[in-house]
Amino acid sequence: MDQFLLEGQKKHVCSNDVPRRSPKKKKTKMEEHESIEEEDKDKDFEEFSHPIPWQKIEAEGLDCDYALLFTKEEADDLFRQLEKEVVYSTGEEAKVQVFGKVYNIPRKQATYGNAGLTYTYSGVRRLACPWTPTLEYIRNAVTDATGRKFNFVLINRYKDGQDHMGEHRDDEKELDPSCPIASVSLGAARDFIFRHRDARGKRTSRQIDPIKLELAHGSLLLMNPPTNTFWYHSLPVRRKVLSPRINLTFRRILGDINKQSKRNNKDPD
Repeated sequence: MDQFLLEGQKKHVCSNDVPRRSPKKKKTKMEEHESIEEEDKDKDFEEFSHPIPWQKIEAEGLDCDYALLFTKEEADDLFRQLEKEVVYSTGEEAKVQVFGKVYNIPRKQATYGNAGLTYTYSGVRRLACPWTPTLEYIRNAVTDATGRKFNFVLINRYKDGQDHMGEHRDDEKELDPSCPIASVSLGAARDFIFRHRDARGKRTSRQIDPIKLELAHGSLLLMNPPTNTFWYHSLPVRRKVLSPRINLTFRRILGDINKQSKRNNKDPD
């Protein structure tokens, strides 16, 4: 039986990154009331508003936070802008290698980020395209809400419920293991399933229930360490979903890994 765990909890400011601010237009009546009580606090922190309301999702080895980052109106506008700006991969970059076999990816993909960054997964090495204005806006909103800085985003566009993503972990060597992966969803709500690595396949070593979430339009899911060490995640087929969805997973790529990769890929003298 699937588990669905959501406990109300606010996320604390991360000490290793920047202080967190809520995105524009996200101040609630409750926050406005609380701000009156905070007026006598240190003036150095007056520019930072209260964090958005977070819901905690926890299980053995799984630590996630979920929140609505954008209003419906904001999310609608961002979806329309991304439809105009994002250029998706074609040809060999639109394929994936699984157990030595090459398949067409059952969705559209694109990669954007800081200059020179690359990300390799499923046998394909992808170079980051320059940030678009809308992607920069969403990235900054995620940073304001989480206190984390990100330098890369993988974009997946699902045309309808037939497009999907199989079980996998985001544990590539290029990723900063101390930084969460921030997943922003725009468009159709879709089921998102976590499955523990010891409970996969027919010969499972343990009985651990999967965790199923529904990722809403305008939502943000933070997958904190060590989630991607112990849990696989997927976006299964849902034939009743007829409208498109865009998902943006913001990551922090380690620069030193990219530099070493470039040196290794150079042609010999």
